[in-house]
Amino acid sequence: MKQPNIVNGVNVDNLVDTVKAIKSTPTLAKFTFKANNKWMDGGLNRTTIKDFYGTCQDMSHKQEFIFDNDEPPVLLGTDLGANPVEFVLHALAGCLTTALVYHAAAMGEKIDEVESRFEGDLDLHGFLGLNDTIRNGYQNIRVIYKIKGNMSEERKQELIQIAQARSPVFDIVTNKVPVEVMHESIEKAA
Repeated sequence: MKQPNIVNGVNVDNLVDTVKAIKSTPTLAKFTFKANNKWMDGGLNRTTIKDFYGTCQDMSHKQEFIFDNDEPPVLLGTDLGANPVEFVLHALAGCLTTALVYHAAAMGEKIDEVESRFEGDLDLHGFLGLNDTIRNGYQNIRVIYKIKGNMSEERKQELIQIAQARSPVFDIVTNKVPVEVMHESIEKAA
C-alpha cells in the first residue's frame, strides 16, 4: 500500500484528487456555511455552528461549535467572550495561515513553524454615531508573520502573497461583500 504524501500535515494526494474532482464536476466547489446566533444579555450573545452545504449535499461537523461573543468591561460587557471584531481577526488569522500552509504543501515546501500577529485599529466614533466620516469597522489591519522553514526569505514572502491571493477571509475583509439582512417574526408562545 502506498504511503500518502503528507507535507505540513496536509495529505497532498487528497488535495490533488480534490482539485481534479472539482475540475471535472465544478458544482462540487459550491459551499454554503451557516451560523446561528442568540442574544443572551447586554453585549453577550452565542453563536453555534454545526451544519453546512458542500459537495452537492447537506453536511454537518462532527460536533457543534459554540462561540460566545461579548465585550470587555471598558465597552460595557462582561468579558465572557472575545468581541466580534476580535473574531474577525481570528477568522483572518486562521484563513491566511491555512491558505499559506496548504499552498506551501501543494508546492512541496515544508514549513517547520508559522506564527503570526494580527492588529486592527478601530475608532468608536463611527459605531457610536458621533462622526459619520469615520467608518464603523477597522480602519487598518496589520499582519506580521514569522515562518520557520528551510527556504529563502523571498520564498516565504511568496507564500505570504499566495495566502493573501487565495484566502477566502482575506477576500471578504478586503472586498465589499453583498450582505442581505432580513427580519422574520418570532412566534409568541401561547
